[in-house]
Amino acid sequence: MTTDAADQTAPTSPDDARAQLQAQVAAMPARPGVYTFRDANDRVIYIGKAANLKSRVRSYFGSPRSLEGKTRVLARRIAGLEYVTTHTEQDALHLEATLVKRHQPFFNVRLKDDKHYPYLKIDVDEPWPRVTITRRVARDGSRYFGPYASAKSVRTTLDLVKKLFPWRSCDKVITGSDPRPCLEYYIRRCIAPCTSFCTPDEYREVIDQTMLFLDGKSETVVKQLKTAMTDAAEELNFERAAQLRDQIGAVERVTETQLTADTSAAEIDVFGLAVDGDEAVVQVLFIRGQKMAGSDHFTLAGVKDESTGSVIASFLRQHYESGLQPPRLVLIPAQIDDLDLLQDWLSEKRGTRVEVRHPRRGDKRRLVEMAAENASETLAMSRVRWMADRGRTDAALVELEEALSLPAPPRRIECYDISNTQGSNVVASMVVFLDGRPATSEYRRFRIKAVDTTEGPNDFASMAEVIQRRFKRLGEQRRAERSEGYDVPDEPPISGSGDDDQSDSESEGWGAVPDLVIVDGGKGQVSAAHDVMRNLAVDDIPLTGLAKREELLYQVDSSDPVRLDRRSQGLYLVQRIRDEAHRFAISYHRRLRARQTSQSTLDRIKGIGPRRKKALLKKFGTLQAVREAEVNDLAATPGMTRRLAEQLKAEL
Repeated sequence: MTTDAADQTAPTSPDDARAQLQAQVAAMPARPGVYTFRDANDRVIYIGKAANLKSRVRSYFGSPRSLEGKTRVLARRIAGLEYVTTHTEQDALHLEATLVKRHQPFFNVRLKDDKHYPYLKIDVDEPWPRVTITRRVARDGSRYFGPYASAKSVRTTLDLVKKLFPWRSCDKVITGSDPRPCLEYYIRRCIAPCTSFCTPDEYREVIDQTMLFLDGKSETVVKQLKTAMTDAAEELNFERAAQLRDQIGAVERVTETQLTADTSAAEIDVFGLAVDGDEAVVQVLFIRGQKMAGSDHFTLAGVKDESTGSVIASFLRQHYESGLQPPRLVLIPAQIDDLDLLQDWLSEKRGTRVEVRHPRRGDKRRLVEMAAENASETLAMSRVRWMADRGRTDAALVELEEALSLPAPPRRIECYDISNTQGSNVVASMVVFLDGRPATSEYRRFRIKAVDTTEGPNDFASMAEVIQRRFKRLGEQRRAERSEGYDVPDEPPISGSGDDDQSDSESEGWGAVPDLVIVDGGKGQVSAAHDVMRNLAVDDIPLTGLAKREELLYQVDSSDPVRLDRRSQGLYLVQRIRDEAHRFAISYHRRLRARQTSQSTLDRIKGIGPRRKKALLKKFGTLQAVREAEVNDLAATPGMTRRLAEQLKAEL
């Protein structure tokens, strides 16, 4: 393995810097390895692997039009390059996962939770093995059972196994010459190898039964115990037979209470994915034997513009890099690139063959769907918990106050978004957050009326219309106050900062003065909104635009956008507000589009006016139901005639 790095001496100009990088790329070897990109501040921004370093890295320095959006932004930010060559592509895969977890580069899919799951370990090479808890899986000949989702669950399982099977829990050296056994022997929790009360074969049988039980093969354990009980009874060893009877009952009771999965005895990790903007949640279900041994979830960042397959592939590399033992089968929600390479890497870590599969039907597909549903629920709950956390939302509002130079933390934030399809059914949304939480009763929808969209969408004009309609009343009120000789303050009053007796008309609805207005977009949308607000004399209200691509905040009076820290509470809050505005606009747009589709079809039929159309849709519910209805049923609709029903049936 060899390494190389870019010369860290700062070039004299951007062109010189680019030329230097391209010269370095031209000199790179055509070998497997890992490459690292740094920005102008020497921060690691991306780490990738390649079977051919030279070919892969050169692709970042070609025409920007050939690159996808996220990659195009990354290519513009590259100011330094380092690389490490490896013997094989599999070595590169391993090194990439290690470095991504260490540096957490912004443009990589990043695993936020670096978890080390607990396992139960049995060192079968010892003469008198014990069952212990460990968080590291090594290829040392021992048997490992798990993973368990938490320390509590693994301790519960360990206590259960100890009650069912009498293996030793002490760590003393077993010589067999102790004068008497400990208390565990008398309460039937150990068969006392320390005093030679059992033979090595008898003790090994207990350990074998323990491993079978942990493997999910409790039926085999019960069968063995019943055979031993019968043998003891035939030998008139009734005390031993009674002990085995009690043990059989305990194992059967435990087995009945365990949750079973609809799958054959197996060792499977099932993964589901839910994505929201730049964040995602991966849910994993651990299936061992016929039981759901546990589940857990992980939060990912940096997933925007990434395919489901690439997100899952990046996650799996980081997930299993931490020492987690891969199962025999891994079920994933999408097909991934380099599947054979990933399978070989996981097989090497396990020591036996590992299969990674994207099931498309059957029980295994249903397991993946169940994991995806759990991931969606977890993602939704994480947003709810964040919004409900008073400390976090307060911190977010203070961050916005400082970053945007506001007079106080913005208690009332309004956000606006435009939605359309090629200029048709143009709508807008207004969402309101009070104290960092959504105030759904304050949400408003707009249908864009005055903008000409015959030649395509015009988001700037649409945003201007929405802002005009929202602040028109407030602007008229201020002009009236000026004409009557009242002084209008330079800064809007902060909602809630005055008396608690403030009326609803002043703190809610169109009479409310927001502490911050956010428009979805960059400089163009901000300029369009500001022009309207200035004409309405409400331009003292703070205004900013949130651009999707790089999550920058644009302000009217600043040429440079505000870049919040990617891990800041303030950025998380404005992203949530922007996403909520987008969701609200999209839902309204889809509803109008569906309504227009059904209405326009009926409108083309001569004799079907608004009243008859309404009656048909009221009776049949949907256009498809109208199309499938019999002529007699159509004719029986209020306002319809048989001749018109026959015409309608023929034209639909």
